[in-house]
Amino acid sequence: MTLEEKIAQSETRVTTTVFPFLTNHHDTLFGGKAMAIMDEVSFMAGTRFCRKPLVTVSTDRIDFEKAIPSGSIIEAIARVHSVGRTSLKVKVQIYLEQMYEEGRVLAIQGMFTFVALDENKKPVPVLEGLGIE
Repeated sequence: MTLEEKIAQSETRVTTTVFPFLTNHHDTLFGGKAMAIMDEVSFMAGTRFCRKPLVTVSTDRIDFEKAIPSGSIIEAIARVHSVGRTSLKVKVQIYLEQMYEEGRVLAIQGMFTFVALDENKKPVPVLEGLGIE
């Protein structure tokens, strides 16, 4: 399997409805909840890519481009962006869909960096043992 095929295979999508308990005092998706969704979906994509224990070590940047109102549908899409020796970066995009309208728009995007760990919590090579050509 090629690196590109492995990346495509590990892409992860999570869709949910923004109910009132997920919102802030502006009745829009709470930023901390959006970040938690992004961290979780990026963790899943990274784990599916390398099948090794991962920990989040940083977020490079998160851009909140459009407020997400209560009653919306969101889809978070995570895809491995780059692979280092013991780390990988995962790009996450959250798309906003109005419940009763066609179309969607990019609302939030960010990059998460993970490090692969062994059983002693020491960094290990991400690609080791994956059979990637």
